[in-house]
Amino acid sequence: MRRIVAVLAEEAEQLVRDQVWKLTPKDRELALKTATGLREAVRLPDVHEALPPIDRLEHLRETLAVLAISLARTHGRLAWFLSGALNALEPILHWRALPADHGGTFGTVLPSPEEYTEAEDAVRRLHEALVDITTTPADLGTVHPEQVDEV
Repeated sequence: MRRIVAVLAEEAEQLVRDQVWKLTPKDRELALKTATGLREAVRLPDVHEALPPIDRLEHLRETLAVLAISLARTHGRLAWFLSGALNALEPILHWRALPADHGGTFGTVLPSPEEYTEAEDAVRRLHEALVDITTTPADLGTVHPEQVDEV
């Protein structure tokens, strides 16, 4: 998860830096709202690692909801980025925090503490990428760098 998200984030950040992806004001607003939702769901490592597994899983599932809701509200490159993020975090959908106790598990598994940490780190990287792409300076249009002081 961590590696997939890192590649996804690097691609998004590069596309914005190269001005291949020019976020609209609406995209920026949604990306920041999404970043805020991710940050609210998954906080600093020392906070989350101290939580019981059931709470960690709840928070990770909240991040999936934040991403899915944002994906439903956009299109284009932001939608593609969010879709890639959801796809990278897909293993979380197969996790459970409770023992099976004589019943079926619908294909769910108990994740290890390391898997929780990896997923939480991936969410933090997504948060950073969303903040980064929204704070990259906007296209200066026809103004040349040497003209910036004159504007």
